[in-house]
Amino acid sequence: MKLQDIVIQFKNFFRSKSFLSNIILINVAVWLATLLFGIIGFLFALNKGAIDGYVYDYFALSSNFSALIRKPWSIVSYMFLHSNVFHLLFNMLMLYCGGILFSQYMGQKKLIRTYFASGIAGGLLFMVAWNIFPVFSHTSSVVVGASAAVLGVFVAVATYIPNYSVNLLLIGNTKLKYVAIALVILDLLSISKGNAGGHFAHIGGALYGFLSIYLPRQIHFKKPDRVFKKVIKNNKKTTHQRPLSDEEYNRRRAEEQKRIDTILDKISKSGYDKLSKEEKEFLFKSSQK
Repeated sequence: MKLQDIVIQFKNFFRSKSFLSNIILINVAVWLATLLFGIIGFLFALNKGAIDGYVYDYFALSSNFSALIRKPWSIVSYMFLHSNVFHLLFNMLMLYCGGILFSQYMGQKKLIRTYFASGIAGGLLFMVAWNIFPVFSHTSSVVVGASAAVLGVFVAVATYIPNYSVNLLLIGNTKLKYVAIALVILDLLSISKGNAGGHFAHIGGALYGFLSIYLPRQIHFKKPDRVFKKVIKNNKKTTHQRPLSDEEYNRRRAEEQKRIDTILDKISKSGYDKLSKEEKEFLFKSSQK
């Protein structure tokens, strides 16, 4: 793809004014605002540490539950702060890649819910972990960054379309589920290496992303499964009142069974909700025979 085509693609993306494009722009805008705040502090001879401390004190998420009660907005505002430009770029690139796929398969509304819910879940797991594990006793910490929200979106879409293939630099085509698993394992193994709070937040976001797809899918399958079993059972019947010849009857039954198998295969790959209204009606009528 030519550079000009890439530029046009990005222009069209940000002109779409979708949630995905807007949330990326907001994160970038907040980063620029913190830079501007730092420049102003420099001009007025303020200490950089004091400036960062002020920003973090009001908008980062603290490990202390009492701080969350005083600053309830911090469970959301922490997602928009980033420690450095590379932290921001990595998160936004990953959000762009995962968010595009998420939007295509599940829509913008679900993307909004998953993004913020994953970020909140990650923040809460960070706080809980910091307060229950002895290694963190008598210490406090803060967490910043969109990583938990971003990883939640990525893991959610990887759970929804696990066998979707992505082309990774130096690796080649890799199934999406393996990329998601590798990212989670990396966070687990990195807890003791530094930034433990951040890694717990990532895991919390990933856990929400996984459960938000896995649990509803299990619930949806419970009801359809009863229908599928009846469909399969009824299609084994050999008695049928009909004015058709044996050859015509067998041909019709074979065609119906072939269509049922196709629908069941579609459900196993994409879920019951992906069936068309006509397919659901056909499956229901087949189960009543």
